[in-house]
Parts: sequence; C-alpha cells; structure tokens
Amino acid sequence: MGFMDLFRRAAPAVEKRSVGSGFTAEVLRMREAYISGRTGLGELTGTVSSCVSLWQNGFALADVNGTDMLTPSMLALLGRSLALRGEFVALIDGDQLVPASDWDTRTRNSQPVAYRLSIPESGGGRSLTALAGEVLHVRINVDQAAPWLGVSPLRTASLSAGMLHSVETALGEVFQNAPLGSQVVPMPENPENNNNEIASSFVGKRGRVMLRESVTVTAAGGPTPQTDWRPSDLTPNLEQSMAKETLDAARDSIFAAYGVIPAWFSNQAQGPAIRECQRHLAQWCLQPIAELIEEEASAKLGGEIEIDVMGPTQAFDSGGSARAFATLIQGLAMAKDAGVDAQAALAMLDWSKKETA
Repeated sequence: MGFMDLFRRAAPAVEKRSVGSGFTAEVLRMREAYISGRTGLGELTGTVSSCVSLWQNGFALADVNGTDMLTPSMLALLGRSLALRGEFVALIDGDQLVPASDWDTRTRNSQPVAYRLSIPESGGGRSLTALAGEVLHVRINVDQAAPWLGVSPLRTASLSAGMLHSVETALGEVFQNAPLGSQVVPMPENPENNNNEIASSFVGKRGRVMLRESVTVTAAGGPTPQTDWRPSDLTPNLEQSMAKETLDAARDSIFAAYGVIPAWFSNQAQGPAIRECQRHLAQWCLQPIAELIEEEASAKLGGEIEIDVMGPTQAFDSGGSARAFATLIQGLAMAKDAGVDAQAALAMLDWSKKETA
C-alpha cells in the first residue's frame, strides 16, 4: 500500500433494503389492517357495514351547541371510528380538529397524560407528541383493565362475528364452486367420444325438447331400461345444513351488538316497527355515546357543549307526544276549575328532583 493510500477515503457502504413481499411489507400490511380497524372477521359483511352506516349517519345529523369544531363531517368520521375501532382521537389544532390515524398513550392513574400521534397526509404521514389537554379522545365499551382503550361493538361479540364470517364465506364458496343446477344423465354404454358429443349437444338447449335414442341392447334382447335415463341433480341441499338459520342468528347478534333491532331489516317490517327500531337505536345507543362525547368535548374544547341525536333523527313518538300534550292541557284546565295549584302539581311529576321523589 502506497503512502497516498493512507489518505484515501473508503467508498461509502451501500445500504440494502428488502422490497416486495418481504418482512417490511408484511409489517406494513398488518399495520394498515390495524389502523383501518379490520379484524378479518365481520367488517367486510353487509351486516356490519349497515350498522356502521347507521352510526355514521346518525351522528352526522346531530345538533351541536357550544362549539363549531364538531362539524357534520367530523361527527360522521367520529361515528365510523367508534363503530369500527371503539375510540376516536383527534388533535386540537387551533379552531379545528385533526383526526389521528394511529396513536400511543402514556397514562397516569389510568388516565392519559400524553399522546404520540400519527397524522395522515397525502404525501406521507407525520408524527408528533401532544399533551392530554390537546387531544380529543372518545372511548366506548371501556374495560376496567385498560380504561384508556376503547373496544368496538364487533370485538365485544367476536364469536358472533366469527360465525357470521364463516357462514358467509362458506356460502360464497358454495355459490362459486358447487355445481348449482347441474345434473347427471345416465347414458348407454357408448364410446367416450360419442358421450362427449352427446354432452356438448345439451349446451344452449334451454327450454327445448331433446330426444336421444338408445341403440344398446341388454342380454335379454330388449332395449336399455328407461330408468337409466332419469337425471340426478347435483345441487347441494343447503336446507338441511341449517345455513340460513345460522346466518340469520349470527346476523341478529351483530345487529344487537350495535344497538340495532333485527326487525329493522325484516322484509315484513311495517312503519311502526321501523320507527320503534329507529327510536331504540337513537335512545339507547347513539344518545348515550353523544353524552360521552359531550363530556370529553366540554373538558377539552372549553365551555358547555350539548349534542342532540334524538331530535334531528326524529327518533321520538310524535303521536304519543301529541296525546301527552292534549292530556296535559286537559289536566291544567281541570286543575284550574278545581282550584288546585297547577305548578305544584307539575312539580310533583318531576321525578328527577330528590325533594319531590
């Protein structure tokens, strides 16, 4: 080695990375599946998609008082995230909310104190760290073992979701691979090429009368018995497998997990039943979740925030309200005629106050 070789710099090492279907690609696919909320069980079914749409559209119609950050589009995104992931996280950036696609939480006394957020961008996401007061975090179906995490309704009913996924997959494979509508017609002992010609001649003969003459005779000297010409159906008997009943039971369980009465999607449901299903979804599912959103938004956004789902979705008994109003007017008139204090009588009906209970 010469004297000048001591001052020469070595060529930089070439960094090699794996591409294609390597380990990095598998990790990215798994991460994408986690971010999108998929568990590989029921999210791809029409049942779950219908429930998610009801949640999403129900929150998009909600009336919000006290803030301008919870726009209909943001509420729709919030409802979809809660339905699929069980939680929603957004960065409070000035006068707007920036939804996060992924996040890590640091807790103290089981309460989040800091977040590491991944904000999606068209050219690639960015990561940042924020305190708990700068992040809007809504959770549902919270477990006592991890109160900082939300659980989606689909994961609370994972067995039903797995059954629904298995049944729909099995039915899909049956309709794709099973010989539906196919028949086997016994033919006489002809050469193989003759049987192939006869089989091909049946193609496209739908609705026509096809006659075939038997030229093969038996040892007794008579033609082949006509019983050999009776076709045999190859269509699988799905009725005995109870596939329809199993599918309906799994579908009803998923509906119930999302707060949707199964009668809503019955082909025999009438108007009153549909309205009752609508009231049940808004009253016992969406409005309690709206109360959780109110609590979190009031603490993080400042001020008293109210979210109403019942009114905009018309999820109330208009006929019953009209009858109650007429009864109330009649009762006030009778109280006035009898000399009874109407305000005191109405106060007795207010069961929310402890002193009047």
